[in-house]
Amino acid sequence: MDTIKQRLSQELKLCNLTTIEIAKRVGISPEMVTQYSTTKKLPRLDTFAKLCKELDLSANYILGLED
Repeated sequence: MDTIKQRLSQELKLCNLTTIEIAKRVGISPEMVTQYSTTKKLPRLDTFAKLCKELDLSANYILGLED
């Protein structure tokens, strides 16, 4: 779980989008995006898939299945 949290948090910071922009693209609140970066809360599977798609991320990378 730590790998997922670290990689997702890092990619959210590096994406050059605001929290509000990410939230709008994925259909969640900006507060939820912040929680993924600052708490132990992880996105639901459907939200995780949308994040990966919108941010052009490899789900396998975020999950720690590949480097």
